[in-house]
Amino acid sequence: MLVGIVSVQCRGHRGTRRISHARVILRGVGSSVLGRRSQRPYDTRPLCSAVGSPEAGGYVAGMIRILVADKLADDGLARLRSAAGVSVDVRTGLSPGELAELVADYDGMLIRSGVKVTAEVLAKPGRLRVVARAGVGVDNVDLAAATRAGVLVINTPDANTLSTAEQTFALMLALARHTPAACADLKSGRWNRAQFEGTQLAGKTLGILGLGRVGRAVATRALAFEMNVLAHDPFVSDATAMGGRIRLLPTVEELIAAADFLTIHAVMSDATRGLIGAAQLAAARPGLRIINCARGGIVDERALADAIRAGRVAGAALDVFEQEPPPADSPLLGLPQVVCTPHLGASTIEAQQAVSIEAVDALLDFLLRGQVRGACNLVGLPSRMSERDLAAADLVSRLGAVLSAFCDRGVSNVTLTTYGTALETVAPALQRFALASLLGPFVSDRLNVVNVDSVVRQRGISIQHLSEPESRGTTDRVRLAVDGGGVRHQIEGGLDGDGLPRLLAIDGYPMNIVPEGTLLLIFNDDRPGVIGLVGTTLGNLEINIADMALSRHANRALMVLKLDAPPPDQALAALSGSDSILSVRLVNLTGVTP
Repeated sequence: MLVGIVSVQCRGHRGTRRISHARVILRGVGSSVLGRRSQRPYDTRPLCSAVGSPEAGGYVAGMIRILVADKLADDGLARLRSAAGVSVDVRTGLSPGELAELVADYDGMLIRSGVKVTAEVLAKPGRLRVVARAGVGVDNVDLAAATRAGVLVINTPDANTLSTAEQTFALMLALARHTPAACADLKSGRWNRAQFEGTQLAGKTLGILGLGRVGRAVATRALAFEMNVLAHDPFVSDATAMGGRIRLLPTVEELIAAADFLTIHAVMSDATRGLIGAAQLAAARPGLRIINCARGGIVDERALADAIRAGRVAGAALDVFEQEPPPADSPLLGLPQVVCTPHLGASTIEAQQAVSIEAVDALLDFLLRGQVRGACNLVGLPSRMSERDLAAADLVSRLGAVLSAFCDRGVSNVTLTTYGTALETVAPALQRFALASLLGPFVSDRLNVVNVDSVVRQRGISIQHLSEPESRGTTDRVRLAVDGGGVRHQIEGGLDGDGLPRLLAIDGYPMNIVPEGTLLLIFNDDRPGVIGLVGTTLGNLEINIADMALSRHANRALMVLKLDAPPPDQALAALSGSDSILSVRLVNLTGVTP
């Protein structure tokens, strides 16, 4: 977290220009704290960290509060309760209205598929900053509402991959060999072998709709079954389709027309809802069997039932439904050609333990360490960032906070320039961090990297990224420029060889200082005695100067002082009252060096 007081005072023979005080509270994600807090000689607490960290202070006093709103495996719950500085409440079975009344009191919430996090729930988020889904699908979370509220949504895309892939094959085999019906028939006292003649998988063509983690796991097993594997996924190229062992088809219709078995592993979205309907099923190869362990609603259930009755589709095996549980009058439940299970894809001991632990770890990584993984509503921000990338995010957050002190005329355009190639790939993420810290004082105390894009669009602020070929003496260097009211201000910084952030220039005045703690920025006439005046004024009030950078151009100079403590108002008034001092700005980058 960053908490700052920005004070601009200009008096003396130049006249009183403006006095403003803005409290800066930035709550977002990411920082430069990966494995280096105890080794760095500067304050490494995240400037755009996940809020609620007990060591960060400021916004949340005391414990981080976590609401577990759905059933969580014991291993995950024990891991959560053992975390230092964390308070856990388990409240399952809540209605959306009850959940809406509670979430404002919690920093994070853990859910599975049984809890719906609606716009109503997120209307007054209070201190809520993150919702962690123990599992893959997040169609039970209103992502747009979460983004508007500045609430991060994370999921656990890896933990239940194998269990879902195995469930897919269990259903595929059960469908191909009529296993459920044969079992029920035998238990009723009959022995009808001829009635349940099935079909083998070897030599058949499997069509996979969606070649993500689960889709690839299914493909690997299908190849072991000696099936011919086709797939459709607009985000996968021929070159990456499992080493050429899978042939990709350009359309869903072509996939359905070529497949003996079709298995669905796409995410649920507006684009995939009803993706397989009557028109697509009309083109199916005779005898097609459909397996869905992804999400109900991707297949039009009524159209599927009609296709089965008409004989165009031989059968279906469904683990998911449009409505769960499905209504008694579902057109599919009464069909003997349909095998169905109650959403068991991730229902193994191993998967439930894995998703609960992964969800807890991701939640704590965010709230305690400012690290993000499995983000679902952070377009442009990688789910994993390297230590160097996080250090760069920390750098631009600090630079944005300092530059915000110069934005009293507003912000109409923001330009981020990266030098060299190292930061080009993470430039969109760096823009988010920079904008959140830069605009925080002027927008909202809930502004963070989750919702900063929507805030920028609403306010019509233009954003640019420029890339320059040289890093000019530092391994990672950036420049942040702001235009507003016909005036441009800019700040430059970089990372040194050890990853330390450096403030390298403000409005063309070169310097080299670590931006941390309390910074006092003084523009003054370049004349003898000003440095002594500043030192004496602060010394008389027992304010110690920890570090100092001086820069001058023409007849003006800039002092950047790092203070051990924020100076009182009387110090600022005394300094701004001098005829030699043009402006005084105070930026407090809260945190004590460990």
